[in-house]
Amino acid sequence: MMLASPSGARRVGLLFGSFNPVHIGHLILAEHFATRTDLAEVWLVVSPQNPFKVGADLLPEAQRLRWVELAVAANPRLRAESIEFELPRPSYTIATLDALGQRYPGTEFVLLMGSDNLPGLPRWQHADRLLAAFDIYVYPRPGAPLPDLAPFPRVQMMQAPLLDISATYIRESFRRGQSIHYLVPAVVEAELADARLG
Repeated sequence: MMLASPSGARRVGLLFGSFNPVHIGHLILAEHFATRTDLAEVWLVVSPQNPFKVGADLLPEAQRLRWVELAVAANPRLRAESIEFELPRPSYTIATLDALGQRYPGTEFVLLMGSDNLPGLPRWQHADRLLAAFDIYVYPRPGAPLPDLAPFPRVQMMQAPLLDISATYIRESFRRGQSIHYLVPAVVEAELADARLG
């Protein structure tokens, strides 16, 4: 389904994540939204520290960013975005959106979000302003019921591949010496072979 931008502005989707590591599920979703909606591009926003994952088992941030850059390097519709590396931590979505808006004033940003995250959105920092100012495209997540969109007038439920790939599963498989082939891009698999997963 193609959606028209009311303003005619260039629209860019933002897929936020720790990308710990980036895997094929992230890339399939990003490609889907970049090629099957009104979005000109999708940027994968690497979060050095998610406020809901403080103390989580995060791989080094520079490695996570590099792997996203490698994964999307050959795709002109996808991009690794590192702006949260310049912002106070933990990373709050509204602060990132404000910073991106200042840096790219001609761009209209759209949040891409799994259906499992939408119910908790009202608890995000400055959620009222975020919900009033930005369109949000929600994609289905395995095991997550379809949310009630009535409280969210700028949220649209979108068709997208139903993927259940976990970065935790990938890290644990790698640490056990098990194959992660096809779960991550080949270039990332090669880099992981030289990385230390504590």
